[in-house]
Amino acid sequence: MPRRKRNAGSSSEGTEDSDFSAEHTDSSESDVHTVRNTRLTRSSLRLSRNSQDSSPVGNRSALVSEDVVNSSTRRVTRSQQQGVSVLPKKYPLRQSRSSGSDTEQLGEISERGHLTGKHERHFSISGCPLYHNLSADECKVKASSRDKHVEDRMLSQRQDENRHSARQQAQTERQLRYKEKVTEMRRKRNSVPLKEQKDKYTEHKQTHCSSHEPLLENITSDYDLELFRKAQACASDDLEKLRLQGQVTEGSNMIKTIVFGRYELDTWYHSPYPEEYARLGRLYMCEFCLKYMKSQTILRRHMAKCVWKHPPGDEIYRKGAISVFEVDGKKNKIYCQNLCLLAKLFLDHKTLYYDVEPFLFYVMTEADNTGCHLVGYFSKEKNSFLNYNVSCILTMPQYMRQGYGKMLIDFSYLLSKVEEKVGSPERPLSDLGLISYRSYWKEVLLRYLHNFQGKEISIKEISQETAVNPVDIVSTLQSLQMLKYWKGKHLILKRQDLIDDWKTKEAKRGSNKTIDPSALKWSPPKGT
Repeated sequence: MPRRKRNAGSSSEGTEDSDFSAEHTDSSESDVHTVRNTRLTRSSLRLSRNSQDSSPVGNRSALVSEDVVNSSTRRVTRSQQQGVSVLPKKYPLRQSRSSGSDTEQLGEISERGHLTGKHERHFSISGCPLYHNLSADECKVKASSRDKHVEDRMLSQRQDENRHSARQQAQTERQLRYKEKVTEMRRKRNSVPLKEQKDKYTEHKQTHCSSHEPLLENITSDYDLELFRKAQACASDDLEKLRLQGQVTEGSNMIKTIVFGRYELDTWYHSPYPEEYARLGRLYMCEFCLKYMKSQTILRRHMAKCVWKHPPGDEIYRKGAISVFEVDGKKNKIYCQNLCLLAKLFLDHKTLYYDVEPFLFYVMTEADNTGCHLVGYFSKEKNSFLNYNVSCILTMPQYMRQGYGKMLIDFSYLLSKVEEKVGSPERPLSDLGLISYRSYWKEVLLRYLHNFQGKEISIKEISQETAVNPVDIVSTLQSLQMLKYWKGKHLILKRQDLIDDWKTKEAKRGSNKTIDPSALKWSPPKGT
């Protein structure tokens, strides 16, 4: 049977589908929709009448359902009308966060007004006047005063245009008067007793919790507080411009790009960064300590002070410029959390963000004269009951399709060989991960068959020598059409054409992107 379209008003997608169907269906189908909407309206009215005596919560829910039905009916009729002016689309306030308690606390915020005083509604919580303990009219008054101040500054700059090399000359009389005025304003602070001030802040916090900004009065001078308010309004205005340009959209992956070292990378998926960072269009990261920042200026100041040149932990492998560091999630919790948040930008199937203590992280780097640059990593459980040797694996986008992914996989199986275990990656694998693992298993089997000189072979022997799980070996042989069932026995066919193709690719690749077992300096951790 054909799939039914969803009712209008259930979601944004359902609304679009219902509008489309209303324009392209005949009169009989529109009558059916009208009867169905009438039934829903009558049932919602009966529900509202019966719930008036029960509780205010039930009454509110009944009214909401009635409004939804009525709004859906209006949308269908408007799409059929012609010659009627359509109002500009307005965007609602986003009042949802990760936890339900935050949603209830933010319910007091009104969607009317914008912090800059230029827009009727605000896009984010930081643009709401009520969140900043103001009103929409007060924001408009402050906006006009800011515009007047900008005009005065431009006028004064035009008056000083005839003064050449102003930085090398002495300050004008007007500049000196303004400097004395600012100094005097910064000295003035309201003398409120400390106890009363604390009580006022505590009462405001208990009353509004996180739905309002904390009180900022008497923390600094009125002049500095006004400068801070201007910076808030400018930041909110910049965010609104990005939204209007389409670079920031509500409810989607707002982090579009990240600046990572000398690369600017486009993100693929959403990552649960804190909200103040997640709503930015671009994020700046230190490529050594993985700290994330909001602007290029903060990153530049951080890089001048950051002393990290390689990941924390022990260097357990080094050959040429390639190194692998073993990082304990319990000892270096912040670094591992930042690494997981970074990886989620490029991985779809990933749920580990903050609970990193039970895992070990093996970070591969490429060294030059500036430090060890992150190439990729894989995580591994300290105690895996299913013998998983990889929990999550990632190669950074700038190093993809260069052989580093297979190096990481080969290194994970090398650790399994040292542990004398048979390993397998944790399921489900991502799309790119599945392609990489299938290619690696194919090369391992072809190399083993090329070097095998006997007449009888078993899956168990292959698994013991390669540390690959027998299930993965069988699935790879079946995909290569090398496993046949003949006269009650399973036979492994040695296809020479596939082996010749593998030898040709191996000769072209060289030995630069291979793992050397002799360069590993590692012993299995205790208790694993």
